[in-house]
Amino acid sequence: MIRLYSTLGRALVDLEPRDEGKIGFYVCGPTVQSPPHIGHGRSAVAFDAIRRYLVWRGYDVTFVRNVTDIEDKIIEKAAEAGEDVAAFARKMEERFRDAYRRLGVLDPDVEPRATEHIPEMHELITTLIEKGAAYQAGDDVYFSVRADEDYGKLSGRDIDEMRSGTRIEPNEAKHDPLDFALWKGAKPGEPYWDSPWGPGRPGWHIECSAMARRYLGDDFDIHAGGTDLIFPHHENEIAQSETATGKRFARYWLHNGMVNLDGAKMAKSTGNVVDLATALDTYGGMPLRLLFLRAHYRAPIEYSAELVEEAAEAYRRIERLLERVPPTDAEADPGVLDAFREAMDDDFGTPEAVAVLFDTIREANRRLDAGGEADALVAAVREIVGVLGLDAGDTAGGLDEEAIRAVAAEFGVEADGDIEDAIEKLLAVRAEARQARDFATADAVRDGLSRAGVVVEDTPDGARWLRA
Repeated sequence: MIRLYSTLGRALVDLEPRDEGKIGFYVCGPTVQSPPHIGHGRSAVAFDAIRRYLVWRGYDVTFVRNVTDIEDKIIEKAAEAGEDVAAFARKMEERFRDAYRRLGVLDPDVEPRATEHIPEMHELITTLIEKGAAYQAGDDVYFSVRADEDYGKLSGRDIDEMRSGTRIEPNEAKHDPLDFALWKGAKPGEPYWDSPWGPGRPGWHIECSAMARRYLGDDFDIHAGGTDLIFPHHENEIAQSETATGKRFARYWLHNGMVNLDGAKMAKSTGNVVDLATALDTYGGMPLRLLFLRAHYRAPIEYSAELVEEAAEAYRRIERLLERVPPTDAEADPGVLDAFREAMDDDFGTPEAVAVLFDTIREANRRLDAGGEADALVAAVREIVGVLGLDAGDTAGGLDEEAIRAVAAEFGVEADGDIEDAIEKLLAVRAEARQARDFATADAVRDGLSRAGVVVEDTPDGARWLRA
């Protein structure tokens, strides 16, 4: 039985889907106001790993991750860049999509854009007005938070304490300072859509409620996002959705922890951020993914160059074992898979699952070094690597083909064709030099390949090469 920690109720609970064998999974996707930072990457990897594991456990998962492509900050950033809002949003959306794929994050089953679901938002707002839970004030429409008797149940906040302790922008049109916008009247020069309340655009919170309901229905299974979304975004989603439908909105609420940079919380407002594309270019997707998976998804995570480099070296251990033992028909060791399952069934415990992975790698190498076989262990490693998505994105380093061709030219090796063929020819040159006891030449070949991203290892069966 899978147990997961739901923010709603603050407790570990059994996973009991609405429909047996199926999971409806909604993740609040990016607001495409700027390129992604590593915090976006951490969140995407966390829920991608959970999705992959649920599928491995036999569930039919419908995974929805939205794109917020209309919002105040997007309009501001597009204006600063002198670009059309829609074109600017599409450009940022593509940057997110590219970065996520490099991290091995699977594309969602459905990726709805807010601007393509305005009618669904109109329907939801109309229902709320008819129920007396929303009202028009001037060109805007607001949700009345006091219409929801349970308001604050996700964040654990008391509505009266919120009113006295929260900084709220004054707005004389509101009935209550805590009321939030469902529809915003059009302003000069901004995108707008026609509506029963006049031209305007949706408020942020109504977007996810409408899109989640459109693709997963009422009372779906898992709603997820960062801890920074618990209040007010997810609190408001629950309030407006449950008030409109009279049904539970989502059964389980999962929230990933934030990223700290050298001990300080990452924040755009202070400039304390790391661009995700830059990190990917520097380290590769898989070392970053492994770094993220080493921490539990609910915990804060530390980020530094040293920690990513440690993850990169650890990832190379995975690669070396899998290159050392080609795929076979061997069944994965059941004991290893049982240990992996036990870790992941406990609130998707990726740190413990990663520990199982590396313990298995260590044992497999020990057996191979002793001349034994480790096919079942390596098969288990391959399966775990696949479930965790550690075989799906780009990797650190890689082969420097230009440098390899330069080494080949130095030793008179033809290198106009396949680069891996050139490496094999260089290994043959090195083997001949070693046989002739010309160790200077042999070492020069090895060192040249090393600088080009190739590790040469000597085994009882001869030299073999691995990507660094």
